[in-house]
Amino acid sequence: MNLTERHAADICTWRYPAPYQCYDLAGADPAYFLAPANGFFALVDDEGKLLGYRSFGPDGQVPGGAYDDAALDTGGGLRPELTGLGRGLGRRAIATGLAFGRERLRPTAFRVTVADFNVRARQVVESLGFVHVSSFAATTDSSRFHVFLLSAASCSQLRGPTSPTS
Repeated sequence: MNLTERHAADICTWRYPAPYQCYDLAGADPAYFLAPANGFFALVDDEGKLLGYRSFGPDGQVPGGAYDDAALDTGGGLRPELTGLGRGLGRRAIATGLAFGRERLRPTAFRVTVADFNVRARQVVESLGFVHVSSFAATTDSSRFHVFLLSAASCSQLRGPTSPTS
């Protein structure tokens, strides 16, 4: 679903435990998440509770990476208290987002950029069929990142219980 003002305000309070604090959104501007050009969508449960978000477009890019128009960049996040629980929520959230993005945006491929230290995220995207294509150092702080690709056709069977709808 489209992000609401309430969703955006909630996301801007999220704080993650170490070593994931680089994903903290506390203090971010809610307007950024609401701007249609930034491509953010809410992931909600059956009762409408915000579980996370997915983004499609430049927000998924990291300064220093070599990006082109061959794939649609995607990124996202889960509510901090839902991460690392071993229940597969991250995998289901990404799968749901990919299925939504495929239906709504119809890209030929998806691209995701993952921080080197984030082994959990790298394992999840690889389990979904993403293929590692490159690595680079961010121009902002020299942190290492990995770029993965997935053809849109490969995600036709991906679905999850956390469905973004329009």
